[in-house]
Amino acid sequence: MRGNTARGMMRGTVRGLHLNRILAGTALALVVATTCGAQQRSRSAVEAGVPLPERAMLAPPTMLDLSAQPLDSVTKPVTDQAARSATPPSPEVSESYTALDPADQGIVDKVRDLLTAKVDKIFASKKERLAVETFYQTRKGTLLWLEGGAMNARASAAIGHLKLAADEGLDTNDYKIPNFEAAQSNDALAEAELKLTATMLTYARHLQAGRFPFARVSRDIDVPQQPPEPADVLVKIADAANVAQALEEFSPPQAAYKKLKQKLAELRGKSGGGGSQFADGAVLKLAKVPVTDPRVPLLRERLGMPGDLTDERFDAKVVEALKKYQKNSDLPVTGALDAKTVKELNGPPRDKQIDTIVINMERWRWYPRDMGGSAHVVVNIPEYQLRVFNDDNMVWTTRVVVGKPNLATPLLHANMKYITVNPTWNVPPSIIHNEYLPALQQDPTVLSRMGLKVINNSDGSIHIYQPPGDGNALGRVRFNFPNKFLVYQHDTPDKHLFAHDTRAYSHGCMRVLDPPKYAEVLLGIARPGEGWTAEKIKRMYGSAEQDIQFQKQIPVNLTYQTAYVDDEGQFQIRRDIYGIDGRMANAVKSERGVVEMVAQDRTKEQQQRTTGSGQRRPEPRQVGFFEALFGGGNQRPTPPSRIR
Repeated sequence: MRGNTARGMMRGTVRGLHLNRILAGTALALVVATTCGAQQRSRSAVEAGVPLPERAMLAPPTMLDLSAQPLDSVTKPVTDQAARSATPPSPEVSESYTALDPADQGIVDKVRDLLTAKVDKIFASKKERLAVETFYQTRKGTLLWLEGGAMNARASAAIGHLKLAADEGLDTNDYKIPNFEAAQSNDALAEAELKLTATMLTYARHLQAGRFPFARVSRDIDVPQQPPEPADVLVKIADAANVAQALEEFSPPQAAYKKLKQKLAELRGKSGGGGSQFADGAVLKLAKVPVTDPRVPLLRERLGMPGDLTDERFDAKVVEALKKYQKNSDLPVTGALDAKTVKELNGPPRDKQIDTIVINMERWRWYPRDMGGSAHVVVNIPEYQLRVFNDDNMVWTTRVVVGKPNLATPLLHANMKYITVNPTWNVPPSIIHNEYLPALQQDPTVLSRMGLKVINNSDGSIHIYQPPGDGNALGRVRFNFPNKFLVYQHDTPDKHLFAHDTRAYSHGCMRVLDPPKYAEVLLGIARPGEGWTAEKIKRMYGSAEQDIQFQKQIPVNLTYQTAYVDDEGQFQIRRDIYGIDGRMANAVKSERGVVEMVAQDRTKEQQQRTTGSGQRRPEPRQVGFFEALFGGGNQRPTPPSRIR
């Protein structure tokens, strides 16, 4: 009687399900066939009559679909003991659905119960929870980490990989591993199943996108930081023949990241510091008769001095090279090998180097996995260097000047769209009111002597601009990749700054050494076959702006690599000029947060912030640091011509 009642209830339940749920329709057909005592159909007949949908065709459910469970498990309550002694499903059900080990049926029910209950404490976000629900439904009850009521080989491989998280610069304490052996009941095993699933989603997200949103470090950052889709993570793990290899694919693929990972392993394998160190000793100063010291050969090597590196004489040439090093390192320029200079030359201790590598590995997770394409530009701000890549090979590099510490060049990813030859500098209102108007009161001729033009607008405001020319603040060429910070790369009349080793002098933009050659390299990629050369760019110099539109946009990545392995295989550490490493070190130790998916394309509002020539459109807002130097917000006297 109970069986008939249960079957009647089941028929009512199935009839109440939406007919557009294909799996529910399949279950209904099976129940009707069983109830009416019809002859069992063959596998081919069932599949022909009710074809199973593709995984992608399933609509995201709000709970595990009961029709996805073996019929015995949905027509009567299942206890732990009953689940482990349940009769296997009939052949047609085994073929239409994934067959379950009898020991797993009770666990499947408990997993379903957990997912239909409030499990926010298990999963990091609602999106992950919904992805997990859909994943288990499409697997028709099959568990991911358990088989026969015990941990399977997939779980062992995943757990083994989690224990190596430190190799990726991550913290193994972030990835809680449930104790499957201690779980004796179906409730405990179901909870362990879901907890390991949640841990693997967290690990994949941390590995690909980082442990916290970049906004927690600075507002001067705008990079994709794209975490993997939770559903993709689960499918990749479930389908992988090699789980460890599948998980490694979430790691950043950039060569710079892989070199840091290798260096991290090397430093952690050492018992002492990395590289040759200067020993303590007496202060070396220049004397009438050069003194000798066994530390001098190493000093000559560190200072990059030519000649005999075994020479132990501390002479005038060594002193001059040492003064230059001290100046670039913000040390007292004494020319003496003193304690402060020795400490700087020795660099940070091994633990500090490890921390810096971990921070830089974390930052690499924020950038596009392919840096935007086979052709792209990378600027390393602390290195003051720009590199152009084409077909994934570096084809050109040059020096740049970046923003001052109080006017930092932002970290960003944007697309270069065009080049402006003979740009105009429109002075922003902030500089007009704070600097130029007071200067005009003292000397009415000061602006004209600076080559600036003044226009009195009808509303009583003043517009000041600098026409194109050799003395223009932007030089002769500007490279435009529209972004919310309004920073660009451009020429400069102050060529002497490129001779400095430390080049943080701008108001946030990047001044480029040899912009005509840079334009030639970029146009060779963006407009191939047109014969653009540096000389052709120079012949365009004049008094009228000209925009050269790109047929192929080139991604630009402004990075902050304070630790990297150079092209010669040498490990380099650069000064943290903006204090980003310090803030990230604190965040790595304490901050954790879900990184959400962000749109790759800029919004229309952001795209409309600049005109076709890269100048700022008028709109009420706070003035950014680029505008504080290069202006925008006022129409130029003469619109540019365009080369399309």
